[in-house]
Amino acid sequence: MSRQALTVREASPDDAAGLIALWADVDRGIDASPAGHREAAAALAQLVADPDERLVVGEVEGQLVAALHMRRGPIGPLTTESAVHTTHLIVLPAFRRHGFARSLLESAVAWAEEKDIAHVSAFVDSSSRECNRFLARLGLGTVATIRIAPTATLRMALSRRSPRGLSPSGRHQDKVVAHRRSMRRRQGPGPEPRSVPGPG
Repeated sequence: MSRQALTVREASPDDAAGLIALWADVDRGIDASPAGHREAAAALAQLVADPDERLVVGEVEGQLVAALHMRRGPIGPLTTESAVHTTHLIVLPAFRRHGFARSLLESAVAWAEEKDIAHVSAFVDSSSRECNRFLARLGLGTVATIRIAPTATLRMALSRRSPRGLSPSGRHQDKVVAHRRSMRRRQGPGPEPRSVPGPG
């Protein structure tokens, strides 16, 4: 395919259908129903109104072929230093190896420079070896593994009981009781209780 010019711009709610088609090419879980389109448009409207969030898209002859989401936020909980965190970097397979991903990341770097932010991060699918190699060549090192689960699934996992039907705190309490019983057995029986005369 001949090299084509890429136009990079900020996304708008009108790009909902194009972005769904773009991500559906690699993620079959994308909701392409009318309800999914409405939700995507609402999410894009919310994103556009947020000064700490951006979504840039790359177009070739009017077709969306690439996208990158970015959010400005703290590096960690104990620092006031921020970073531009990038996610959902995608370029359609037919348009790769043309510098399009690099162009999108340049927009993230430009935003970081504009906001005087010293770091840019990239959250990427660990199974995408090509993307990981690309980011490594640009100097982005691996510092974390991101995992995600539905809230209900995590709640269920955290609420599971032990085989004896005890939570972790219950197991600890059971051990304390068993230890006290063992100590009493070692000490032997205590003195016989003395009878107390009743009222005359």
